[in-house]
Amino acid sequence: MPIAFKEWAVTVRALAEGEQLVTLRKGSAFRDQRRDFELEHDRFFLYPTFEHQRNDVVRASHQPELRRALEEGVWPDGEPSVHALTRDGGIPQPERVRIRAWAEVAGHWQVTDPRTVDALSPYYVWTTDYAEKRLSWKRRHPLNVVLLRTYRIPRPVTVKVREDFYGCQTWLEVTRELPFEGTPVLSDEEFERAYEEIECIVEGGVIDRTPALV
Repeated sequence: MPIAFKEWAVTVRALAEGEQLVTLRKGSAFRDQRRDFELEHDRFFLYPTFEHQRNDVVRASHQPELRRALEEGVWPDGEPSVHALTRDGGIPQPERVRIRAWAEVAGHWQVTDPRTVDALSPYYVWTTDYAEKRLSWKRRHPLNVVLLRTYRIPRPVTVKVREDFYGCQTWLEVTRELPFEGTPVLSDEEFERAYEEIECIVEGGVIDRTPALV
C-alpha cells in the first residue's frame, strides 16, 4: 500500500507550491511516544491533516494561504471558516482529504542550535518562534531537518479519512492506488541552489547571497 507522510494541511500546501522545502521533526509523532523520530521511508505521498493546526504558528506573510489549505479537505457541510483555526479545538476533521503531491528525501540532518533553525526560516512557512519550540521540546534530542523534493501528481486523489489515521503518527498506509508521477515543483537549478544553501546552513557555513556579476 502507498505510504503517506502526515503533516498539517497548510504545510502540505506550501510544499506542493514550492513555498516550503524542509520539514522539522523532533522526538516522535508516533502513537508510541517513547520512540524518537525515524525517517523510515525515502519516498512518500503528502497527507494533509487539520489536527492541531493553528494559524498563530504560521508567519504573517503566509496567513492568506490558510484559506487555500482548506481546499485539501472535503467536509459534508462545506468548508469551515478559516477563523475557526483560532478557536480551541480548531476545526472538525474532514471526511476526505485531497492528496496532490509526493516527495522524496533529498537531505536529512540533525541540528541542536536555535540559530540554525532561525537561518532555515526562508524554507518553511511557520513562525521562527514555533520552529524553535520544536527544537526545545525533548531538549536532549536533536531536531531532524528533512529536505524534500516535492512533485505534484497530475490530478489530486481524494482519500477517505479513516479513524486509524487520527492521532499522533507520522506514517500512514493509504488503501488506494496513488501514482509516483508528475512534475517537480522547483526546477533542477532552483532546487540545487536551495539544497546548497540549506546544506551550508546546517553544517555551519556562511551563505553568500550576493548576486553574481554578469
